[in-house]
Amino acid sequence: MAMIGYARVSTQDQNLSLQLDALKAAGCQHVFEDRASGAKADRPGLAAAIAYVRAEDILVVWKLDRLGRSLTHLIDTVTALDARGVGLRSLTEATDTTTPGGRLIFHLFGALAQFERDLIRERTRAGIEAAAKRGRKGGRDPVVTEEKLSRARALIALGLNVREVAARIKIGKTSLYNAIGPTSERRRSLGNAKAGAPSGAGFP
Repeated sequence: MAMIGYARVSTQDQNLSLQLDALKAAGCQHVFEDRASGAKADRPGLAAAIAYVRAEDILVVWKLDRLGRSLTHLIDTVTALDARGVGLRSLTEATDTTTPGGRLIFHLFGALAQFERDLIRERTRAGIEAAAKRGRKGGRDPVVTEEKLSRARALIALGLNVREVAARIKIGKTSLYNAIGPTSERRRSLGNAKAGAPSGAGFP
């Protein structure tokens, strides 16, 4: 059995010394490090630590929040370690998954993480249903709002083509084409573009 340490700070400016000293005092034979944002998924030090540990080893952290980006990520990581016969010990929270009490804590954490996932799914489903009742489908808000569409039609009426209008109201030409549809405005704007009509640069 070996004790392998993992330490992380969230920015380059923070110091790892406190964590490193605590991990070495706890008897860690190797310590892997990361200096990264708490939300950043790429953690080469953690990946290396997980690849290094073997069955009956213990991965040791100073605090649980050094290991997981979220409760769900923490539970998933501990579950993956447990499946390989690797334990987890947190020095600050005095949590050790190799003990019955530590396993009970993580079973409770796992139930809470699943509860959180279920709540998110339920809220998402409720939001989609509420939007559908208001006449909207799920997905992003439309790129071409009513206000932009009104401005576009006014500019087209002044003689600008769709490409020029799209540039003025800062949306994609294709999006504007789709929003206008096969109307007289679109046909006229296409005709202007093909005929090389003046851009109407003098209009506001």
